[in-house]
Amino acid sequence: MSEEKVTTDIITLTRHVLDEQRKHKEASGDLTLLLNAIQLGCKFVATNVRKARLLNLIGLAGGVHNISGDEQKKLDVISNEIFINALRSSGKVAVMVSEENEEVIIVEEGLKGKYCVVFDPLDGSSNIDAGVNVGTIFGVYRVAEGSPGSVKDVLRPGNEMVVAGYCMYGSSANMVITVGNGVNGYTLDNSIGEFILTHPNITIPSRGKIYSVNEGNAKYWHEACEEYFHSLKFPPEGKNPYSARYIGSMVADVHRTFLYGGIFAYPADKKSKNGKLRLLYECFPMAFLTEQAGGKATTGYERVLDVCPEDIHSRCPIFLGSKDDVEDVEKIYKKYSK
Repeated sequence: MSEEKVTTDIITLTRHVLDEQRKHKEASGDLTLLLNAIQLGCKFVATNVRKARLLNLIGLAGGVHNISGDEQKKLDVISNEIFINALRSSGKVAVMVSEENEEVIIVEEGLKGKYCVVFDPLDGSSNIDAGVNVGTIFGVYRVAEGSPGSVKDVLRPGNEMVVAGYCMYGSSANMVITVGNGVNGYTLDNSIGEFILTHPNITIPSRGKIYSVNEGNAKYWHEACEEYFHSLKFPPEGKNPYSARYIGSMVADVHRTFLYGGIFAYPADKKSKNGKLRLLYECFPMAFLTEQAGGKATTGYERVLDVCPEDIHSRCPIFLGSKDDVEDVEKIYKKYSK
């Protein structure tokens, strides 16, 4: 019986970030410490998600609603507190925006740093009772030169973000992150409490075979959107139709799109003229990751990362995924815009 070979030279998220830091002599190490705080938050949330059923964290938090109008679960509230505390105590953050908080959070003097973090602490939590994957989505901006740290520092286009990522909690905890030079995926090894590099240089295939959209909204779709999805289901003779896969948890649907290709969409429609997803802490981070992995992200009419948010909870339509698939969407929307 052959002995299992144990790998002793493992690349952790911390090691990988430090290696990148060494390549930039001007780097202060602040971003490295901030990413440590984010991964600590993710580890803590991953533990609570696993224990949620046992600790009775799945019920509603006393009828409380968050800023999006969703009923908050106990786990939402706990995850939010975990991230706010981890980020504040890092001493590297000046401004925070969370889906669960109506107002921007300004960090007090003495703990204030030079970064702004926007995040959805537990995306897809309405599915957690059913054992569906949920996740944390985050994006990082630098505070503008000379700014003391205010809401203006986050009301900027997504193309100014310096870091974006998500952590998906399911059968394993998977962190996918970009610092602006490609996308890497890490898996939490619970035995040593570290995120290990398992998916280096994630690249989205240029075309996929899967579309992911809530077809329950088809009644409200605009003509361009109807035509695009009809073209996937009823292609010309000789081409195969796309498969439909929709989990209803953005992190899980986007993660599959990154690995297998295809398109994920939450379009604007007659009922939700700006779509449903939030720009700052859902669309921007996912669009940044998509582009860094060789894909594209559009509203139908413009690049998502070029949109400027009007307020911290602005919504935005989005189509993201394989480059060729997203370009097909753009062609159809351009036709209708004329």
